[in-house]
Amino acid sequence: MAEQRGDRRDARGGREGAPDVAQPCGSGGREEEARAWDALVATARRTVADGLVVGTSGNVSVRVGDTVLVTPSGVPYDRLTPADLTGVDLAGRQVRGTLVPTSELPMHLAVYRTTDARAVVHTHAVHATAVSTLVPELPVIHYMTAALGGPVRVAPYATYGTDELAENMLQALADRSGCLLQNHGTVTYGATLDQAYDRTAQLEWMCRLWLTASSVPGLSPSLLSEPQLKAVEERLRGYGQRDEKK
Repeated sequence: MAEQRGDRRDARGGREGAPDVAQPCGSGGREEEARAWDALVATARRTVADGLVVGTSGNVSVRVGDTVLVTPSGVPYDRLTPADLTGVDLAGRQVRGTLVPTSELPMHLAVYRTTDARAVVHTHAVHATAVSTLVPELPVIHYMTAALGGPVRVAPYATYGTDELAENMLQALADRSGCLLQNHGTVTYGATLDQAYDRTAQLEWMCRLWLTASSVPGLSPSLLSEPQLKAVEERLRGYGQRDEKK
């Protein structure tokens, strides 16, 4: 959702001026949160730089212990500072900062409550959003579909910021690490902010690929079969560098 800036409230609607309800946290925990916030802001700015969002649309979060740091509502990412750190607990109660958390907080919290996610990225990427208006599932146009757990589903439309949208998203995310939101955008999650962001970028690229291939008059793009995708899933399990303990 394109966020609109409002007065300062907590995630449950509390007015500005209420005391900061931050939970006790040692210096080590504060330092970890500060580092996580810096990484979150960098990721949010990257979504703008890479054209995945416009203005303050989209949102990013990262989990540190039982605290979820999130982008605040309606604040341009290039203006965010360490003092703007915004966080809630898993019940949505604001425990860090005073800026209003993103209006899409229900989606973020739903992911953290039901998966092992440590980071969530939501965008309004143009090609992905276009695909979400055309099909109930992104056709398997490329083998990197396997990196998201299988064919990417489209969650039925619901008003932004609602529990209904969060529930629709969870159903589309079953056994997946990313989905499309009909007439809205994308949601991906990962073990790190980099992984969540990379999955978003990969999903947008696959949507662009399918739209491009589908636009050729008189031709239909070839799609991968289920066995072909399963074979890729097996190979991806051993992909990348292995940690070696010396």
